[in-house]
Amino acid sequence: MAGFEIVQPGRRRQQPDLRAEAETARARADFGVHRSSEFLLGLQHSDGYWRGDLTADISLEADYVLLHLWLHQPAASEWNPPSMPRLQKCRAEILRRQLPDGGWALYPGSGADINLTVKAYTALKLTGQDPDSVEMIRARNVALALGGVQACNSYTRINLSLFGLFPQKFAPTVPPEIVLLPGNVLYEMSSWTRTIVVPLSIVQAAGSPKRAPGGFTVNELFVPGRKLKLAEREGLTFLFHHVDKLVKIWGRRGFKNLRATALREAEKWMLERTRHSDGLGAIYPSIMYMIMALDALGYPDDHPDLIEAIRQIDSLIVERDGKFFFQPCVSPVWDTAIAVYALGEAGLGDSAQMSQSADWLISKEVRRRGDWSVKRPFLEPSGWAFEFANEHYPDIDDTAMVLLAFCHAKSEDKARQERVVRRAVKWLLGMQSNDGGWAAFDVDNNWQILNRLPFADHNAMLDPTCPDITGRVVEALVRSGVAREHEAIQAGARYLVRSQEANGSWYGRWGVNYVYGTFLALRGLSWAGQPNSIDAMRRGAAWLESVQNRDGGWGESCAGYARGEFVSAPSTPSQTAWALLGLAAAGDKSSPRVKRGIGYLLDTQTAAGGWDEELATGTGFPNVFYLNYHLYRHYFPLLALAVLR
Repeated sequence: MAGFEIVQPGRRRQQPDLRAEAETARARADFGVHRSSEFLLGLQHSDGYWRGDLTADISLEADYVLLHLWLHQPAASEWNPPSMPRLQKCRAEILRRQLPDGGWALYPGSGADINLTVKAYTALKLTGQDPDSVEMIRARNVALALGGVQACNSYTRINLSLFGLFPQKFAPTVPPEIVLLPGNVLYEMSSWTRTIVVPLSIVQAAGSPKRAPGGFTVNELFVPGRKLKLAEREGLTFLFHHVDKLVKIWGRRGFKNLRATALREAEKWMLERTRHSDGLGAIYPSIMYMIMALDALGYPDDHPDLIEAIRQIDSLIVERDGKFFFQPCVSPVWDTAIAVYALGEAGLGDSAQMSQSADWLISKEVRRRGDWSVKRPFLEPSGWAFEFANEHYPDIDDTAMVLLAFCHAKSEDKARQERVVRRAVKWLLGMQSNDGGWAAFDVDNNWQILNRLPFADHNAMLDPTCPDITGRVVEALVRSGVAREHEAIQAGARYLVRSQEANGSWYGRWGVNYVYGTFLALRGLSWAGQPNSIDAMRRGAAWLESVQNRDGGWGESCAGYARGEFVSAPSTPSQTAWALLGLAAAGDKSSPRVKRGIGYLLDTQTAAGGWDEELATGTGFPNVFYLNYHLYRHYFPLLALAVLR
């Protein structure tokens, strides 16, 4: 009799002891939370903050080789890479990360990328790697198979053109006159694009091409017979290619007085944004181009601004355990806020270490006007930046996360903390875009026509609103005392419902990808408490359940950005934690799926109390640049376990 248990007469059926099982599971989760908390507290800096490594692909090491060549121009035949220890360390790191097929990957688990492969090959050749070595032969073959230099994007072309390695006529031109355009056109670009294109415009306008070592070329990476042309862009390509031609003609024949004025204004703009900051924009590419720009403008080697810019880019070097790599920036405010929030949810909100973290975060509040004030001139400054210092660019996501941290971490100066929270809440409310959502740095930064510019193929020309940031902001505002009936909260909830994908998920702009967007959208909707969002939350939870891996965890590949859909990957601690937090926000804290997810986290926890994670789960520029936040694997699982206990 299939499906039935036959019980012998006189014997009682053994019933599972559900209470004992629950107590065992609870004890195991408690132990996991305890170990995780102790591990995370052990990573806290003596000043009260956390800062994990932030790693990416090999583009930073490869670009540094070009920067070094820009600053240390060889004589006619003089270039001795073995005598340059730092370049040899870059070379070793690039070789270490070469794929078996000879190319280089955008993120762990991906195939070879043409831009990275061309950059890496060029850097290796400049640092003395034998062109006839197996590594270089494989790299050449991959580059040619992927379309060669002709298939590279604008920024790869531009960087090569600065050294005469690519024809300038086929590399987009960024004119310095962009800072003089009426209507604040510069501020319709994303903040990070601004800090990149302004110094780059100076480099292109004021810096004649630098020399590569005698006889050095990368001609072997050009596909024979394939024509050179400006990189294609969707729509309006023909128009903007002609605009680029006119810009190049203007650079040669335009009014010299206007060009000189533009260069002075661009220089002034650039230098002003290095004050109270860890370098221009506090990010690697902006600082790199600024160093080149100052050199192009004739700044001597001992000029304080040039010395400081070089110091800032050197500060992004990590050299440890035989490895040498650059970080794109540092993330102390972000890491501290999430670590504090996770520890607070775990019940450690009253500790002295948490109070110290609160004081450190309070000290990092931005109190000066930045680029955001162009569109919000009457809004009182507040907010937090991602880095130690970047006062021109506080960001909305960090500010929301700090407010969530303050739900638990309390300063001894309660009155000061209350004032800080009030200012930050007011600033977040003032930074809401017209569609009801929130972006990263700016308001209504959505001029789609700018995405058609020839130099816009880094896929981050704009800073539009997104579900992940909006969800976090809504949660932070409500938890900081803003009423659910407030129009900003209702508008945010409407935006989240409106931006839901047909399959029930939400797009994640700053984390990979739909799991990240869905977890934060569900948390925002849960705290907003709007009746019309119940169905959206149900569909979001159902989608999360549908993409759970067999091992109980969740994993998602960066490849989903290119395909526009969820792409499964091996389970990771951070993405499993996000999915569990999303399900909990939708009301599911004890289903079999949730229990399996918790089991995955507990089973994969290391003896030290943390987790291991190799895949990239952070997003810089979709399809172009991905990130591995090395603390994500530790504080997000703690947060999930703490919430679900």
